[in-house]
Amino acid sequence: REGIFSGMSYPTTWRPPSFFPNPYVRYGVILGVLGYFILSFLTLDADWQRTLKGIPRAIDIFQRMFPPNFSRWEILVRGVLESVQMALAASFFGMIIAIPVGLCAANNLVPKPIYYIGRAFLGISRTFHSIIIAIFFVKIFGFGPLAGVLTLIVDSFSFIGKMVAEDIENMKPGKLEAIRATGASFPKLLIYAVLPPVLPRYIGVSIYRLDANIRHSTVVGIVGAGGIGQTLAASFSRYDYGFSLAILMTIVSLVFLGEFFSNWIRAKLR
Repeated sequence: REGIFSGMSYPTTWRPPSFFPNPYVRYGVILGVLGYFILSFLTLDADWQRTLKGIPRAIDIFQRMFPPNFSRWEILVRGVLESVQMALAASFFGMIIAIPVGLCAANNLVPKPIYYIGRAFLGISRTFHSIIIAIFFVKIFGFGPLAGVLTLIVDSFSFIGKMVAEDIENMKPGKLEAIRATGASFPKLLIYAVLPPVLPRYIGVSIYRLDANIRHSTVVGIVGAGGIGQTLAASFSRYDYGFSLAILMTIVSLVFLGEFFSNWIRAKLR
């Protein structure tokens, strides 16, 4: 028996099974995807002559951007402070709203009707891009930071709430069943079973969302929702490209400071 199997070689590394075991199906899917991308590119109906004409205009804009104009630094400071205030307020209220929304969207914690309502609420709030939500709030409340804060609140609680719901659903069922078996009330179930494993993840996601809100606060302002982005849109509309470059440099600095701040907080919480 040893002589029969002595010449056989066995693989030393494990490879996961292919999604399409049949090679004809696998290569057919690859060719189909490539063909779809090529067809999509050919049917874009892009005007390449107009694109080539835009290159000199782009060069002219970049040339007129230098040197950056920081003479109106008061407007820059006011726009940056407004963006930071929007991000902080939206993160705070988004963290609070995300808790009940995430609890209602956890399948192993609430009855089915409440679960479906919570999941539907999260799904609808996460369907639309922040720019579309910002346009909607601008139409309702007018131009200004209120529309931006409400937009970022929707982004915050929908993102954090989904993470909270998934973390609760990924919990091992034994702990929940054991505490339920003692006759504990729902608040005690949350305190002793849900809070310990979910809290670190909740804090980490909330800090990440604060960092994202600082970046997004500069974007929603382009449609009139306040912040430094609104100042940037106004400078481009006036062809004040030197001031536009100063605003862009300020936005980059603001994002880097937000990234440094979030990394510092995460390091303190470890």
